Amino acid sequence: MAAESFDTQENGKSGHTRQQPRRATKRSHAIFEELQKDIMLGHLPPRAAILELQLADRFECSQSTIREALMFLQTDGLVERLPHRGTFVADSRGEDARELILIRHDIECRGVIRVLNHFGPLLRKELEADLDAMRQAAKEGDEYRLSLHDRNFHLNLYNAADMPSVSPILRRCLIHNHRYKILNSEPNRGLVETAERHVAILDALAAGDEKHAVEALSRHITTIVDFGPSILAVDADTGPEKLVPTKSGSAK
Repeated sequence: MAAESFDTQENGKSGHTRQQPRRATKRSHAIFEELQKDIMLGHLPPRAAILELQLADRFECSQSTIREALMFLQTDGLVERLPHRGTFVADSRGEDARELILIRHDIECRGVIRVLNHFGPLLRKELEADLDAMRQAAKEGDEYRLSLHDRNFHLNLYNAADMPSVSPILRRCLIHNHRYKILNSEPNRGLVETAERHVAILDALAAGDEKHAVEALSRHITTIVDFGPSILAVDADTGPEKLVPTKSGSAK
């Protein structure tokens, strides 16, 4: 099972699975988290070769420990391990990002009605704690920590839908959406505004308004990458049920 930057724990006060910050119990988990950060921030750029011996020296550990950490990264699609060629940082392409956003959009928006069935004061309090953590990270200019808490917000929210087989797919979409966003956004962008974009989602859910919750989530997800106003368009022939990637714009 892949290591997480946030552990999944049962028996949350709201009665659903709660994501909690990991307290690493194994060296490989700590190395996984550090390498994930390097990859997400571009310190290890797309397609860069990864040398196990070099990492073992850096982290002062055995190569078997490095291999375990790389297996976790491979499960998340952040590295590719090619027979007889070695290990490489996975590419981060606009085409992949667009498809993953479409998948994420479908998962989260279709799950709203199930989330509303479990949404109450305790879940809202947990999500507000995630939002406060995002705000704090944003104020400190820590984009990676903001990303962790942002992803945690969406995973905690979707966990209320009680779809455990789908949640890992959403988690992978979130990782790669955020990676692409970080690697392609302009420097010094509005991190505080990024955190505040979650308020509309919370307000709609707290009001029990399915329509506005779907609209808030849809806008939030489809503008996560700078493809233009939205990466979704209405198909003139089939109507609003058809989701079509736009051709406008490229990431800044």
